[in-house]
Amino acid sequence: MKLKKLIVLLVSVLLVLSLAACGSTTQSSSAQGTHDGDVTKIKVGVTAGPHEEVLEQVKEILKDEGIDVEIVTFTDYVQPNIQLSEGALDANSFQHQPFFDDFVKERNITNLTTIGKTMIFPMGIYSNKIKDMKDLPENGTVSVPNDATNEGRALLLLQSAGVIKLKDDAGLTATPLDIVENPKNIKIVEIDAAQTVRSLEDVDAAAINTNYAVEMGFNPVKDSIFIEGPNSPYANVIAVRKEDADKEVFKKLLEAYHDPRIKEFVDKKYQGSVVMVEE
Repeated sequence: MKLKKLIVLLVSVLLVLSLAACGSTTQSSSAQGTHDGDVTKIKVGVTAGPHEEVLEQVKEILKDEGIDVEIVTFTDYVQPNIQLSEGALDANSFQHQPFFDDFVKERNITNLTTIGKTMIFPMGIYSNKIKDMKDLPENGTVSVPNDATNEGRALLLLQSAGVIKLKDDAGLTATPLDIVENPKNIKIVEIDAAQTVRSLEDVDAAAINTNYAVEMGFNPVKDSIFIEGPNSPYANVIAVRKEDADKEVFKKLLEAYHDPRIKEFVDKKYQGSVVMVEE
């Protein structure tokens, strides 16, 4: 009887251990790139508008490489990096390098990096009230994005348009405090980048990122009253976690952005308001 009880006890213990092992086994998260047979699945975050539309084309190209891209769309510039850092995304493609550098520094995010450039979205100044920057009225108002790098970008654009003059050492992260000349006493209104389009009814002009302008039906080349030049330092980049930077799947993601079919799509659809970066 004792031997029989001992055998039953041993079988029970082995069964419990087996079930515990099964329960503790976790599936590979999407944020690590899951595998389904010969298909690798990744989640890539983008903002709505051109970034999403271009990634849709990239997704089609990557299918031939055995890579299935799940597109996650955002309406702000904060969550794509937060979710990438926390593991909910595998990569994102929505921001330029100066924004990325400032974001990770300000939030003390140390596990992200960028792996290459994709395209440039020239920032433009738009208005429902004037047709030319020289018509900006005395004591007028101009809305600009309130994040550090896009605000600096907007102020540099206003300087290029002859509206203001900044300190010589203001750089890419200039703020209104760096304005040293403002002959028309223009008021700078700092708001969230996503709200700059909607601010057009309330201000004389607005500096708007191209992805938001296109999303609202604007053609930056035709509809802006002033637009950034072609030598902008604000090329967009792909960001990943540092541990994933050398993985083949992300190299292929970057390569797909430089496929001639993507350039053809961008040139035809955006007619100069989005420019692909050459490798």
